[in-house]
Amino acid sequence: MKNARETTRKRGRAAAAPPEPRPADRAEASPSPRDLTPVVGTNLRRLRGQRGLSLERLAQLSGVSRAMLGQIELGQSAPTINVLWKISSALGVPFSALISAKGSGGVHVLRAEQAKLLTSHDGSFTSRALFPFDEPRRVEFYELRLAPGGAEKADPHNPGTVENLVVAKGAVEIEVEGKKELLSAGDAMVFEADVPHVYRSRADGESVMYLVMTYADTVG
Repeated sequence: MKNARETTRKRGRAAAAPPEPRPADRAEASPSPRDLTPVVGTNLRRLRGQRGLSLERLAQLSGVSRAMLGQIELGQSAPTINVLWKISSALGVPFSALISAKGSGGVHVLRAEQAKLLTSHDGSFTSRALFPFDEPRRVEFYELRLAPGGAEKADPHNPGTVENLVVAKGAVEIEVEGKKELLSAGDAMVFEADVPHVYRSRADGESVMYLVMTYADTVG
C-alpha cells in the first residue's frame, strides 16, 4: 500500500507540472532580435503613403513587383538587400529610412549577437548596420561580408551617394561602370555609387569590408 501511495503522489506531481513549451511557442514569445521584417514593412507603408504612391506606381518606379511590395508591407516577406536598395532609390530616401525604428538618444551599444542582418538572395552577401535604427541618416556605417565565389550586383543609389569602402579581410573586386579594382586587406576605395556597381569575392575564404555610405541629403 505504501508503494502504491508513493506512486500516486509522484503521478500527481508529474500531472501538476507545467507543460514544456514547444519550439513554436518559444519562437512566438521571443521573436528574433535580428528580424527587420516588421520594421521595414511599417516604414515602407508610411513612406509610400507620405508620397501618395500606390503599390502599382511604386512597383513601376522600383522594378519590384506589386505582390512583393504588398508582402513586405504586411511583414510577410523578408526583402533582400538588393530589393531594399531598389525601393529606397524609388522613394528617394536613404537606406536607413527603411530599416530605422524610432528610439531614444544617449549611448547605444550594438551587440554582435543582436545584429540585424540583411542578406542577398543566395545568402553569399550580408550587410550589418553599425548604427542605431533610430532615424534616417545622411551618413551610414556598415559591415559587409562576402562568401568565397560570391558576388553582389548593386543598382544605382540616389544621386550624389558616395561609398567609402575598406577591406578588413580577404580580397574583393569592385566594379564601377565597367572599371574593375582589386582590393586586398587594408586597401580602401571611394566612388560615386549612383551608378551600377558590383562586389565580387576574390579570396578563398570569407571577405570582410567596412563601408561608409554618404548621401547628398537626408529625406525623412
